Amino acid sequence: MRFDPSALDAARLYKLLAALVVPRPIALVTTRNENGTVNAAPYSFFNILSDKPPVVGFGAAARSNGQPKDTVANLERTKAFVVHLVDAPLLDRMNVCSVDFAPGESEIVAAGLGLLDSERVDVPRIAEAPVHLECRHRQTIVLSERASIVLGDVVCIHVRPGLLDERSLHLDLARYRPVGRLFGTRYVAVDEHVVELPRLGRGDFPNSATTQGVA
Repeated sequence: MRFDPSALDAARLYKLLAALVVPRPIALVTTRNENGTVNAAPYSFFNILSDKPPVVGFGAAARSNGQPKDTVANLERTKAFVVHLVDAPLLDRMNVCSVDFAPGESEIVAAGLGLLDSERVDVPRIAEAPVHLECRHRQTIVLSERASIVLGDVVCIHVRPGLLDERSLHLDLARYRPVGRLFGTRYVAVDEHVVELPRLGRGDFPNSATTQGVA
């Protein structure tokens, strides 16, 4: 099958891309509004984009009237946000945070989540999340009236005790159980059926065209 993105309406193009590019990690992002209320919203168009400098990015859709949603408006003003990775026990409460509450209403309260002070930014962290990435706003790239990409510099990382070996940084997936977004209402927990592949080098292909000087 072949699809021309320019010939698809926004809803069908989103459905197609979101179904094919899977699984996607979920960023549960906290920000603070002008009254001090903490906002939380999940974004699955998200990933770590650079390690030096450490930068994360997520895609944020605007409201139907073209106005930015609370998360983007808040971080543009405060220049700070916290990204939380979602694990299996947090999934249901993450889903509550996706509800389009009125401005000023806190998803944190609705989802029954606890908060912790951050160390480097003035935005609280979600206590129940396994990983917290404190971020300073680097840039918002406006793609269209509907879409923008938010970039943030990671300035502090918090990991739940027991998930990582502090010396080797080896991760215990069975304890972590990170959740990825599939499509529609489907998610996947990464805790089994993991395939391990060794990193290959040129020496693994002694008879390849590359080693024989063939372009």
